Amino acid sequence: MAVSARRGSPLTPEEIYMAALRLIDAAGVEALSMRKLAADLDVNPMSLYHHVPNKTGLLRGASALAGSRLRLPPDDGTPWQDQLRALAHAYRCLARAHPSLWSYVNAHPELLDREGEMWTVYTRILVAAGVPSDRLVHTRKVLFTFVLGFLTAEAGGVLEAIEGDADAAFDVAVELIIAGLEARRA
Repeated sequence: MAVSARRGSPLTPEEIYMAALRLIDAAGVEALSMRKLAADLDVNPMSLYHHVPNKTGLLRGASALAGSRLRLPPDDGTPWQDQLRALAHAYRCLARAHPSLWSYVNAHPELLDREGEMWTVYTRILVAAGVPSDRLVHTRKVLFTFVLGFLTAEAGGVLEAIEGDADAAFDVAVELIIAGLEARRA
């Protein structure tokens, strides 16, 4: 395991991903390099390769770290509608907290972890909403794409031209999703 010259303790993947996320938030994904990350961590650039294979692996790890910070709704008997609202708002918070990483990952789907905890919770909520098992994957993709499109428009400034605020518009979008799921259920 690589040893950091700055403190003598082993460098950890979590430390690397936290530093990468901090650098991405400050200057964007395109500005991140293994050399810049190593300088930030005060280690030899080669020591990073003991923990991450390349920049893609680094971005995958930083993305997983950001995703692990999502405040996912628990399976506590709360109505699925409220859980879906909570999940949508948590995902929007993630997109707003890490806009460069979020945009990059969504433009590079090979970096998306479609089996992570967020997807498990999302699937659980859709099952509770009555989505039939043979329509689950399709429904999950379509609704995710709808929210992704909204957040992309918001990040790109498209919603600034629309009267009202983006928060109210996002609430309307989520309520439309819920109404559509309720209508299909009925």
